[in-house]
Amino acid sequence: MGENKGIHDGHRDRVRDRFLSEGLEGFRDHQVMELLLFYGIPRKDTNEVAHKLIDRFGSFSGVFDATYDSLVECGLSKTCASFIKLIPAVCSRYYVDKYKSKNKTTQINSDNIGECVLPYFIGKDEEQVLLILLDPKGNRLFCDIISSGAFSAAELNFRKIMQLCVKYKAYGAVLAHNHPSGLALPSEQDIRVTKKLKSSLASIDVRLMDHLIVADLDYCPMSELENCEDIFY
Repeated sequence: MGENKGIHDGHRDRVRDRFLSEGLEGFRDHQVMELLLFYGIPRKDTNEVAHKLIDRFGSFSGVFDATYDSLVECGLSKTCASFIKLIPAVCSRYYVDKYKSKNKTTQINSDNIGECVLPYFIGKDEEQVLLILLDPKGNRLFCDIISSGAFSAAELNFRKIMQLCVKYKAYGAVLAHNHPSGLALPSEQDIRVTKKLKSSLASIDVRLMDHLIVADLDYCPMSELENCEDIFY
């Protein structure tokens, strides 16, 4: 007798083939999640799991923003939960690398600073600090995350920032840090730390050109805020 076949045999191949021929444009959120779960849950119908995850975390993006522990608590294996958390991290790395490769000679300015900064914070659920060092023409000399954790004078390594400025012979510096669960607006502490950093950089003739506050895909340049103008001008 031939092997009994379940009703879902061939379903995964059909979904994958549809994606390869059409892209994701015609897929609903739960169908995209179902497709992703193929690679984290072998030999099991993932449609029900996809619906459950989106319902539990409120949206498609909410699933990827959920903590590892909450994904496991929702019934995912440790391997599958790790895979889900890997997706936004890979997206961040992809866009950071793509921007660097595409814009190696592009000068940083107010029009493209968001394109440069935002990819570094995709999927980040803790505060991180990005430092960009520039030459007098606005060309990037250095661009990378330099610290993680609470943004405060105690946490921010001023010496490290100054050492990098000296190493790369920087003319100017742009700082960016994220508010993972807040608004793209500086707190009073953000303003105090920024003023202190400006003073430190001025002692080595480096200009603090801006400090961007990032929240999700939104960002606020502190240099454009009335209560911060005295820091940058």
